[in-house]
Amino acid sequence: MNRIDLLFNRLKREGEKALVPFLTAGDPDLAFTRDLVLALEESGAHMIELGVPFSDPIADGPVIQASSVRALQQGIDIEKILALVHELRQRTDIPLVLMTYFNPVYRMGLKKTARQASLAGVDGFVIPDLPLEEAAEWTASARTNNLDTIFLVAPNTPSSRAKYIARKTNGFLYAVSVTGVTGKRKEIPQGLTDYLKILRSVTNKPLVIGFGITSPSQVREIRPLCDGVIIGSALIDLVYRFRDKKTGNSRVKLFINTLAEALRDR
Repeated sequence: MNRIDLLFNRLKREGEKALVPFLTAGDPDLAFTRDLVLALEESGAHMIELGVPFSDPIADGPVIQASSVRALQQGIDIEKILALVHELRQRTDIPLVLMTYFNPVYRMGLKKTARQASLAGVDGFVIPDLPLEEAAEWTASARTNNLDTIFLVAPNTPSSRAKYIARKTNGFLYAVSVTGVTGKRKEIPQGLTDYLKILRSVTNKPLVIGFGITSPSQVREIRPLCDGVIIGSALIDLVYRFRDKKTGNSRVKLFINTLAEALRDR
């Protein structure tokens, strides 16, 4: 088992749910990202998802797209992010997942990416544009290096397909809350409860919800339905608005702490 498995086993025993913030690595720079990861853990985060900036995303909304552009302008690539993970591993054991499109992995080489990621201390990958039917070569390399490959399902995924994806995913099943891209939303989508009940019926693996989760009230609402929540656009927007390191860290820590408290509410 890797850090992701150990985390969910512990949280299940303790009756807790995972808080998983998403950061675009290198926005505004890698040093800021490094300090934010440590600040997020201190504030109650259980796992961190680091986004690898990419020029042509298919799953990201405007906020995360803009953060990718800013990171790319800093020259950030997957190899620099792996170096950041290696640096972080000297200071934290929190599970770290890379969210990347397939192109950076393909360019670096599948076996090399998996090997270098494992050596750096990465625990898993989310690759939204990698179809399950074409993932065998990557998942074999990932398994060899004790990396989870985390697949996504959406509200329009047929239950038979969701069951198949759930069998193949490792670490957790990533439940996209909307039929659309990432972004802040004022309300939980209608039908989310029924959708998550269907997913619960097809898998016993941890179920983590992402896309559009923004506020403590939303976290409280979905807490009974899942094993964890991913917070992306709302956090990225906060980081952008408060780019001064001292101010930014304090604002981020306050935001994440309120979400962590909401996730603990019974």
